[in-house]
Amino acid sequence: MKKLVKVASAALAASMVLSTAAFAEGETFKIGGIGPLSGGAAVYGQAVMNAIQIAVDEINEAGGINGYQVEFNPQDDEHDVEKAVNAYNTLKDWGMQMLLGTVTSKPCAAVVAETSADNMFQLTPSGSAVESIAGENAFRVCFSDPNQGAASAQYIGENGLAEKVAVIYNSQDVYSSGIYNTFAAEAQNQPFEVVSAEAFTEDSKTDFTVQLQKAKDSGADMVFLPIYYSEAALILTQANSMGFAPTFFGCDGLDGLLAVDDFDTALAEGVMLLTPFVADAEDEATQTFVSKYQEAYTDVPNQFAADAYDGMYIIKAAAEQAGVTPDMSVSDICEAMKVAMTEITYDGLTGEETTWGADGEPNKAPKAMVIKDGAYTAM
Repeated sequence: MKKLVKVASAALAASMVLSTAAFAEGETFKIGGIGPLSGGAAVYGQAVMNAIQIAVDEINEAGGINGYQVEFNPQDDEHDVEKAVNAYNTLKDWGMQMLLGTVTSKPCAAVVAETSADNMFQLTPSGSAVESIAGENAFRVCFSDPNQGAASAQYIGENGLAEKVAVIYNSQDVYSSGIYNTFAAEAQNQPFEVVSAEAFTEDSKTDFTVQLQKAKDSGADMVFLPIYYSEAALILTQANSMGFAPTFFGCDGLDGLLAVDDFDTALAEGVMLLTPFVADAEDEATQTFVSKYQEAYTDVPNQFAADAYDGMYIIKAAAEQAGVTPDMSVSDICEAMKVAMTEITYDGLTGEETTWGADGEPNKAPKAMVIKDGAYTAM
């Protein structure tokens, strides 16, 4: 992953220098991005910014948006609320007209308060908390946490994947607790039983033996993990040391599990997760994107990258539907984009015939994948 950081940073910096030097004020659309390019959640932020840059380059080569080129400016928030707001202010000073971000939920919830006050159009590729799109100006590409929780319970139940399910979740994380709450509610309508639900906190996310022992004692044949990949890697490792081998099922936060440093990826074999993108899918659009991403960044793109790539093209589709131009005010662009988002239908990497309501939520079918032979494979 260190190589990815270096290559991505160099490519993004070079693109910024070229685009800023080439165009005068008012001649380009200025789109900002905010996400963790460093720190513990960097695997998400790097993937998002890399994919956006690929989409921007493609769009510019094809003639831009409404005939205007696009400048993209990525900023690092280190998955920190205060730094995310600082990044937003930096982008405002730069002249940002629309925001494609932020990447993670807590920073996104803080930034959406700023974009709402400024009436700036915001599309988050992966901020899944309900609060991430609070405000009429904000939309998202991914499913919300409540939608992921309910969809996970339905998928497990409708496909007969388990009879007794234990849950391990982070009670202090809005992503994790949000998914758990709707999963638990929907589970009551499904033909399986939640036999154990154990929480951990930010101060206790390295030792999961107590939670795993309760899951084991409850007779769980599946453990649902609505958490991020770093904690999931520890849980899988510790479960293996205890001789506990249930099926593990998670959501998009588990995407990145195979890239965790010093993790025995053999332990991830059979892990299932809901995610809208699988890199080994055979459709032409996916394979073209994966090929371009690997060529540029020497890595396989994850679901966050796919959401972001789609996000840039969604902005293009809505902007063309609205007929916006760079000389319009931020507020006027936002007003036009809000309407256009409810009028377009988008077919992309992460969903077919996706539409949006005025609440900013996407309408599309969920997808699932399983880790098989050390790779993410469509189910």
